[in-house]
Amino acid sequence: MTTERIGPPVTGDERTMLRAFLDYHRATLAMKCDGLTDEQLRLRSMPPSTLTLLGLVRHMAEVERTWFRRVINGEDIPLVWSDSGDYQQAYDPTGSTRAEAFDAWQREVEHSQRIEREAESLDVTGYNARWDQRVSLRLVMLHLIHEYARHNGHADFLREGIDGTVGA
Repeated sequence: MTTERIGPPVTGDERTMLRAFLDYHRATLAMKCDGLTDEQLRLRSMPPSTLTLLGLVRHMAEVERTWFRRVINGEDIPLVWSDSGDYQQAYDPTGSTRAEAFDAWQREVEHSQRIEREAESLDVTGYNARWDQRVSLRLVMLHLIHEYARHNGHADFLREGIDGTVGA
């Protein structure tokens, strides 16, 4: 399996640029996992960290679900892997498979993309209960770009440790 990653445009309106950079970072995470077995995707980094590529994919499914569906769309739904709202559960890949994690992540990405496309503008807001304030779709997209970029850096090191593959 090889992920196609399209570089973001160098010009465009704000929404087009945000959408393209977010999709670019989503594809980067998928690329970092290409060609690995379930066991390799569950390999932990270095002690004491328990970070894994599969855990990152599961975490990003929770991030997509929370920010787009729960915050912007106002859906009253639990997290994917925790009914109690414990985000840390997503990081534990024990018993998880590529198929399970990637299916959940892709479903959440598709929901996110639909919600963003259907939003009237980047000024649409939703309520973030953790922050006890309304936030704009613009902030959500910027936050997710930041979140993916940070975790893609982690994915770089994880992948290099698994099989020596470097670069994006």
